Amino acid sequence: MRRLLQAAALVCLLTTATFAASNEKYLHVRVTSTSDKEVVSVNVPLSLAEKVIPAINHGKLNQGKVCIDNKDLKDIDLKAILDAVKTAPDGEFVTVQEKDQEVRVAKSKGNLIVHVLDKQSNKEKGGEKVDVTVPMTLVNALMPTDKHEIDLVAAIHALSASGEKLIVSVHDAEDDVKVWVDNESGSNEPSAE
Repeated sequence: MRRLLQAAALVCLLTTATFAASNEKYLHVRVTSTSDKEVVSVNVPLSLAEKVIPAINHGKLNQGKVCIDNKDLKDIDLKAILDAVKTAPDGEFVTVQEKDQEVRVAKSKGNLIVHVLDKQSNKEKGGEKVDVTVPMTLVNALMPTDKHEIDLVAAIHALSASGEKLIVSVHDAEDDVKVWVDNESGSNEPSAE
């Protein structure tokens, strides 16, 4: 009976360890240079970032918070704007379609979406394109607690709680940049949503 209990405890421990390991989220950043085909991949467990970021005190980053220059946002109440977006219903907020440019800002299914296409830049490759999908939970976490700091550790907690998704995709004449979160430790290409 004792061996059976030990074996059961071992199975429970291994199952718990496997389940915990599979729940680890990773922040991935991949930059691909289209001209020379160089690729830089960064794959950081969010639990590691949560511990390391507060230990960096350099420049505007101090104890996991980034100081925002007041002069950049002097006449803007960022907190009020983000709160208004948070409480607004889903929909298209801004759509601009011009001959050489498209811009779209929307809120959909709990995400803030920004799409920019500059058709004039790099015409032979279809222009420069920026797509950003930010979960509103991340936007809320990034909200300054006072008017001068953004809490990166709170943002990491929000990313840990969010589902797997592509967050940023940028394509221009020289580089492709992708930022995403998933449960994989490797840097497999994210699926577009």
